[in-house]
Amino acid sequence: MWVTFNRPEARNAMTFGMYEELARICEGVSGDRSVRAMIILGAGGKAFAAGTDMSQFRAFETPQDALDYEVEINRVLTAVEQCPVPTVAAIHGACTGGGASIAAACDIRIASQPLKFGFPIARTLGNCLNAANLARLTELLGAGRVREMIFTARLMGADEALACGLISEILSDEAALLKRAEALAEQLAGMAPLTLQATKEAMRRNRAAVSVDDSDLITGCYMSEDFKHGIEAFLSKSKPEWRGK
Repeated sequence: MWVTFNRPEARNAMTFGMYEELARICEGVSGDRSVRAMIILGAGGKAFAAGTDMSQFRAFETPQDALDYEVEINRVLTAVEQCPVPTVAAIHGACTGGGASIAAACDIRIASQPLKFGFPIARTLGNCLNAANLARLTELLGAGRVREMIFTARLMGADEALACGLISEILSDEAALLKRAEALAEQLAGMAPLTLQATKEAMRRNRAAVSVDDSDLITGCYMSEDFKHGIEAFLSKSKPEWRGK
């Protein structure tokens, strides 16, 4: 199955509806025995997915809005992780914010040379990632690298991503990436499905065994003046002036 984020005019920035549809697709695979692997990619030749569509955050008014959003994001990422078939993220170009979280939730990531992966929220919005999302990234990249990337808002290139194990292969361009993704999915489809499912779920349970209450951290960021200012600054393409309140 090929799953494509298709908002190229917005660098495939994710709407709430797109997140919901991704979860629905992943949850629905269990009833379709013809699907043995899934490839997730972005349309338009410039981005896998450039985070959440920030204009949607303008509707946030209460702490519950922020908590509900992060609960939904975690539900979507869990649906990707629990998809009963192996998932391959074929990443070309920008893979940031929510897009980077989705890629991190996939089983295997391959990328083309123009990869830019990261979470520039300390520079752009002033919000935060939920604890479960940070735990997933820490498992992939290590705590030190996750802190450094988020604190400095830098984006990781393909060579570094390969060296640290985030991706398993670098392809020269998008055409080569998609060809390799298809070959890899065909290889995975020939493996024992119960072995793959058990491995995926056991690894997910290992990480999910620790429960963390991060509600105060989420509401503290999303309800701040800085967050509201960051949204408007980003949408108007101006530089935010952070006040820490």
